[in-house]
Amino acid sequence: MTAAAHSGAADLPVRRGERPWTEAEISKIREQLAEEAAELRVEIERAESDIADRLGDAVRDAGDDQADIGAKAYEREHELALTYNARELLAQTERALARIEAGTYGSCESCGEPIGKARLQAFSRATLCVSYKQREERR
Repeated sequence: MTAAAHSGAADLPVRRGERPWTEAEISKIREQLAEEAAELRVEIERAESDIADRLGDAVRDAGDDQADIGAKAYEREHELALTYNARELLAQTERALARIEAGTYGSCESCGEPIGKARLQAFSRATLCVSYKQREERR
């Protein structure tokens, strides 16, 4: 049995003045994260397939002029960047799910203080409290 299943949603950290997490709230977040992860996996698979198909087109594109080559290179770089971003989001999503299961969801990874329910309900992948996130963004 995992720590989260053993300790329960009510044992997850909350900020002073916030009500404890309920099983329904954590179930909703878990479900949303799982759906997002599934969608991201499909998106990544589709993008990787498209990129592979375009690489196969390179032989046919051998006679293109400079402008066409540049435009296609830009498109390819854009697709690679989007795929990288989707992979990053998937990793964050899977990490949030793992933190729920481990019973550490809601704790700031820098200071250990509660992140806050409102922040997590708005951005369920958050791993830092507002103070540490602001410090990170100033760097």
